Amino acid sequence: MKKIVVLTGAGVSAESGIKTFRDADGLWEGHDVMEVASPQGWRKNMELVLDFYNQRRRQLLEVKPNAGHFSLVELEKHFEVSIITQNVDDLHERAGSTNIIHLHGELLKARSTKDPSLIYDWAKDILPGDICPLGSQLRPHIVWFGEAVPMIEAAAMETMTADAVIIVGTSMQVYPAAGLVGFAEKAQRIYYVDPKPAINYELSQAASLSVIAEPATTGVPKVVKELLGQ
Repeated sequence: MKKIVVLTGAGVSAESGIKTFRDADGLWEGHDVMEVASPQGWRKNMELVLDFYNQRRRQLLEVKPNAGHFSLVELEKHFEVSIITQNVDDLHERAGSTNIIHLHGELLKARSTKDPSLIYDWAKDILPGDICPLGSQLRPHIVWFGEAVPMIEAAAMETMTADAVIIVGTSMQVYPAAGLVGFAEKAQRIYYVDPKPAINYELSQAASLSVIAEPATTGVPKVVKELLGQ
């Protein structure tokens, strides 16, 4: 076994104290998702959207990676590891993982509303009037509902070459990310770590699936220990 692809979702960061964006009633911090996570919401109330992500950014700077994040770093000492995350935080980076694809953007970056290729590291609040060199307002570097997921093709290519896949802390219900497992045709083993695992169609077709119904902080170390033992 040479290459391991790790698909991570909100569950791995929740144990660090980051509130998951979407709770049971479909609200994010009391806001309808379309108010704070869509191009329409941005056009309707830019200040509300900026404030929402500014609060998330401040919270991110106060938390630390957990045992789930750190365990994945151990794998890099023995395998080629690619982490494909739906999370917009930088906890994988802070833990020490080096090869990370952010499917849904990054909270600690801002980008131009005029030219999406103009992306900037941004650890402070984004305020009305913060502009790019082209004179356009900066926005969070986040993939909103209704927008394309630009890194999905790269993620699919990574998954196609995996010898093993580890899925951590995701409901496997949000597409296109949930469909990535379908590209793991070469994978000899698929591990699914989640306290409430949901087996979607792609997972149901997996030849060798191990389900660890535990939180990331206990489940991921178990998977890593097994892989290192091999």
